[in-house]
Amino acid sequence: MEDVSVSITTDDGIRLHVVGQPGKMPIVFSNSLGTDIGLFDGQFEAFKSDRAVWRYDTRGHGRSDVPASESSIEQLGADLIAVINATGTRPVDLCGVSIGGITALWVAIHAPERVRRIVLANTGAKIGNLDLWTERIRAARADGMGVLAQASMQRWFTEGFRQRRPEIVERFRTTFEGTSVEGYISCCAALRDADLRSLASRVSCPTLVVTGALDPATPPADGKWLADQIPGAHVVELDAAHLSNVERREEFNSAVHDFLTR
Repeated sequence: MEDVSVSITTDDGIRLHVVGQPGKMPIVFSNSLGTDIGLFDGQFEAFKSDRAVWRYDTRGHGRSDVPASESSIEQLGADLIAVINATGTRPVDLCGVSIGGITALWVAIHAPERVRRIVLANTGAKIGNLDLWTERIRAARADGMGVLAQASMQRWFTEGFRQRRPEIVERFRTTFEGTSVEGYISCCAALRDADLRSLASRVSCPTLVVTGALDPATPPADGKWLADQIPGAHVVELDAAHLSNVERREEFNSAVHDFLTR
């Protein structure tokens, strides 16, 4: 089935770019900071024959609108619920990477009736700290996205992958550099303030936590801590850096497929 493009306008006036496949049990993917729906090209190809694959550009990214001010985890969570509404099905399965993961976690905590199963990849109940996000915001304003791109690629992919697949790394670098500075800063502010550690144990749906053994942004310990808090959560560690769904696509897809059909 071909994708359909859906435009959703949130309660605060942000237009979200959404693509999906009506008619089957949905899985909704939420992208990481500095990426867009292209982050999940490998998952679309793997799951489209069995599932309705829905993806959207996080506010401030891709073809979604750029907020005029800082965003919050509550706004990002409400955006994801709006996307769930667009699928026409409840509950749905969710898969989020990094900021997409903590957004999905927020939805599982605050709207449990909307979530059947959840995959939390390369994420945590709190990502980074005040100093990190304050510096990232300063650097984006002062230097622009191009200067931040090189360091981001080093966090996102291991050195071996960067050498083996430079064309993929270049594609992600181009997407990162094309991200709106204000959109990036808005989501950095949401990560700066988001802390779901005291609420993580409220997740009641089946949960898969995926970590990257070489992830410097959300180390394996962050994911393992999260899994320890969520009753019955299962952990899979992949030999990858921050974007494990890209670097270890086949292993990632296999783990998610096994989890969703278990």
